[in-house]
Amino acid sequence: MAAPSTPNPARKVLGRLSLPERTVVADALRTETVGGLLLLVAAVAALLWANIPALRHSYESLSHLHFGPGALGLHLSVAHWAADGLLAVFFFVAGIELKRELVAGDLRDPRAAVLPVVAALCGMAVPALVYTVTNLSGGGSLQGWAVPTATDIAFALAVLAVIGTSLPSALRAFLLTLAVVDDLIAILIIAVFFTDRIDFPALGGAAAGLVVFWLLLRKGVRGWYVYVPLGVVIWALMYNSGVHATIAGVAMGLMLRCGTREGEEHAPGECIAHLVRPLSAGLAVPLFALFSAGVKVSGGALVDVFTRPETLGVVLGLVLGKTLGIFGGTWLTARFTRASLSEDLAWADVFAVATLAGIGFTVSLLIGELAFEGQAVLTDEVKASVLVGSLMAALCATVLLKLRNAKYRGLCEEEERDEDQDGIPDVYEEDDPAYHLRMARIYEDKAAEHRRLAAEKAEAARHGL
Repeated sequence: MAAPSTPNPARKVLGRLSLPERTVVADALRTETVGGLLLLVAAVAALLWANIPALRHSYESLSHLHFGPGALGLHLSVAHWAADGLLAVFFFVAGIELKRELVAGDLRDPRAAVLPVVAALCGMAVPALVYTVTNLSGGGSLQGWAVPTATDIAFALAVLAVIGTSLPSALRAFLLTLAVVDDLIAILIIAVFFTDRIDFPALGGAAAGLVVFWLLLRKGVRGWYVYVPLGVVIWALMYNSGVHATIAGVAMGLMLRCGTREGEEHAPGECIAHLVRPLSAGLAVPLFALFSAGVKVSGGALVDVFTRPETLGVVLGLVLGKTLGIFGGTWLTARFTRASLSEDLAWADVFAVATLAGIGFTVSLLIGELAFEGQAVLTDEVKASVLVGSLMAALCATVLLKLRNAKYRGLCEEEERDEDQDGIPDVYEEDDPAYHLRMARIYEDKAAEHRRLAAEKAEAARHGL
């Protein structure tokens, strides 16, 4: 007689992270949060600089100041250098993060990868659909359909830092993984839909440079003095090819090895990301924001954001499209894979994080510039709509997350509790007999101390003290 089959345990959606994954995610989020706060400061500074009459001229003059070797096709404005040059560093880190997720993170397991991938795809498709419907019904331009599709993880984490929400690590990791997949799709959108011309000799040179980059990595060649000049050459060739130069950054990031070998504590890609991420989050992205977010804001301009179909489509795409897309994608994935939500969380928490993902800043501004290139007035209006939509999404997420903040604090305290003081949170040692033996000794010592104090108290009472 055949033994009865044991049913597979139900898979949990947004369950507790493994300890190594939790450590990596915490390190990444810490840097992104600081970078996000700098991003907020840069965005506010840009708005003030561009709108104070006495300073406006200096902002425009500096943004349009050109420098660089013209013979190499790199005589660019400061704003252009920030968008094409500095953001290549941001996308380089994004490429490493994506590679790490595919090799050692949540995307390694196809069953676990389904959730963030489907959520990210729905979180990009629905905003594009909302924008398209808004503009078809209002007679607007469909060029900006991709503007509301991107999530800015640094800005979102900065909002979390400002409102002080103790978001559980599982939700933070979901937001980070979602943004990594989001960045990859945004890169593909830029490469496919915003490449007007292709210079094949330059593109071939960039491809050859990437092959050399890969071969050097395979041979184990070390030294920043080798890779940084080569990376600059690849970037310059990619820029001159007509393909957006940030593609070079993500391509090089994806080539780095993110899996550990025998004798290695950290993979090379992880070490390089640890070194470059502060440069990306602390310098490259804030400087890009400084020279991209400086749009003229007035009462009439804000009214236009809600009356012009292109700008209204961006706002609705960020605030409604992102929220409905990510929440709907997550719910459908859980529904059709028969997975259940973690007992510590509720669907309201997923909805709040989906709302937070509506903060689209860095990549949305970049796509806005590419989509409406040569239309200065419309470009500024679309940038203003990105700022307005991101602000509205941030305010909605703040309200929703604040309602659950007490619950989040309790979850975070439980995740951080370390009663045996061995440096590992207790929740990760509940199946370890050695942990329970340590805890038994701790409780025995506490009980002995309480018995001693009780005996002293009784002795004092007998002597009338």
